[in-house]
Amino acid sequence: MLDLHSHTTFSDGTLSPAELVAAAIAAGVKALAITDHDTVAGWDDAIAAAGDALEVVPGVELSTVENGRSLHILGFYPNRESLEPPLVERIEGRRRRAQQMVEKLAELGYPIELPAMAGNMAPGRPHLAAALVKAGYVDSKREAFDRWLGDNGPVFVQYDKFSAAEGIQLLRDCGAVPVWAHPYLFKGSTVDALLPQLVEAGLMGVEVYHPHHSPSDIRRLETYCRDHNLVMTGGSDFHGPSEAKASTPNPRAKHQPKEAAGLNQLNLPLELLSPLKRAAATLAATLGDGAASPGENRLPSPNHG
Repeated sequence: MLDLHSHTTFSDGTLSPAELVAAAIAAGVKALAITDHDTVAGWDDAIAAAGDALEVVPGVELSTVENGRSLHILGFYPNRESLEPPLVERIEGRRRRAQQMVEKLAELGYPIELPAMAGNMAPGRPHLAAALVKAGYVDSKREAFDRWLGDNGPVFVQYDKFSAAEGIQLLRDCGAVPVWAHPYLFKGSTVDALLPQLVEAGLMGVEVYHPHHSPSDIRRLETYCRDHNLVMTGGSDFHGPSEAKASTPNPRAKHQPKEAAGLNQLNLPLELLSPLKRAAATLAATLGDGAASPGENRLPSPNHG
């Protein structure tokens, strides 16, 4: 089984890369993509922890803005040396965004202090939510999002302007296969309207299998991918063990958050990985002599397994 969407403490996950790898192995995962938001810093620890027990797929999840709403694009098998410099700018943007939300919370009477984070770690709203819980203002991260941090919340701050097309181009320039993450969670347009535009911009795949996609969503995406020769991926979008058992939904919230998915919950077959590896190899070949071939600056090689 494989899981091509997971997060560590280097972005907004609650498990370290080593802990995540251990949890994945225990769940029966054989190939795991590390796709932290706007950083690749978790790869090394994950690869070291995996050894021969698990294939780590190097990835990233870029945060872009489309039609004024957040749109995430996964990138698989990037050339690390090419991608890390532009990611530094993305992380700095995340830091500015987090600080702006901290300032808004203080203005509302809820001052918090974010934990110190290394320069290669990408801060996000879950970190603010954790700080709000620690300060005693709420009982759970879920409540923090319901009251303040959600997309329509009073302290929400949008990402720096960075379009989906720009994100796709950046990933392709760095040898990464760009894949639209959880398209049916995007609130800025319909999938039918936006997907052709993203394909025109260079999108190479779609995250078809996601815990929050319905069976009919999956069927539509499968058909589109087959008709347009797009790579199909899937994963749990794992951020850590769910806190749902430790908290109860806020009855005042209009939209209750969906419960977090567990690793390997979708039972996706390893066969999904081969088309992704072929796409990475094809992209590397099109980039010419100046580009790394699949496997260079990527551990492990997409030809592993």
